[in-house]
Amino acid sequence: MANVRTGGSRTLSERFLIDECLSGALVGVAKARGYEADYVTHLGKSGWQDWNLVRFASANDYIVVTDNRRDFLKQYAKLDVHAGLVILIPKGTRAQQMDLFQKALDLYSARNADLVNKLIEVARDGSVHIREWSADEHDVGHIHDPKWR
Repeated sequence: MANVRTGGSRTLSERFLIDECLSGALVGVAKARGYEADYVTHLGKSGWQDWNLVRFASANDYIVVTDNRRDFLKQYAKLDVHAGLVILIPKGTRAQQMDLFQKALDLYSARNADLVNKLIEVARDGSVHIREWSADEHDVGHIHDPKWR
């Protein structure tokens, strides 16, 4: 069962789903910080289409962690409510991914585990950017021409 808290009408997730395009070591990074985490491959979902993975994550209250930026931004822009999305830019070595994910977790912790309808993007230079991202509020232009604030 998900480790979920509610805040008003919002559901706050403390579970991460690490996409198969990233290192499975990110599961250990999340768990070392006290969060639940699963790796797509270990759940038997390897090779699933992105839209199917998004539906699974949404139904199971996961915050997805991926480097597949364009596809996931498009899928999440269709959702009214989601637990959150973390994108590491670009896919690097295992050590680089772990470092970027740590930065995302720092922001997550600072927000009191509230990423409902939020997108966190961690860039190669280590900068962390957060914005609203849902069917009601997103910037379609950001998908192809990112402008971080």
